[in-house]
Amino acid sequence: MAEQKRYYQGTGRRKTAVARVRLFPGGTGEMVINGRSPQEFFGNREFLHHTVWSPLAVTNLQEKFNILVKVRGGGESGQAQAVRHGIARALLDMDETLRPILRRAGFLTRDPRMKERKKPGLKRARKAPTYTKR
Repeated sequence: MAEQKRYYQGTGRRKTAVARVRLFPGGTGEMVINGRSPQEFFGNREFLHHTVWSPLAVTNLQEKFNILVKVRGGGESGQAQAVRHGIARALLDMDETLRPILRRAGFLTRDPRMKERKKPGLKRARKAPTYTKR
């Protein structure tokens, strides 16, 4: 007989943001990100709210879990996408049969795009100083 886990966890990453997500079964659908609600954490940016809740919406599990998230690094958009990735991985920890749904929605793929490093002699990664003939 399989032992019931207290929570399911997943780690999500995007750019330099890292999110540690825990799903507690039998909850009311409440989410806490770094000790604050998503509305407090992301402000009134609906796009970020939609991004964070999308794995649960796709799998129809919105009201089944309480979610605790610790996220560090990156900006607001990167953090929201890291949380989304972490929730999707935690859902897989709970139920492996959700993999095709989450894969089709693109929530399991870690976005590898990172900021390119600054090169010597340039102002930024690719921006060269202004050319002057004289």
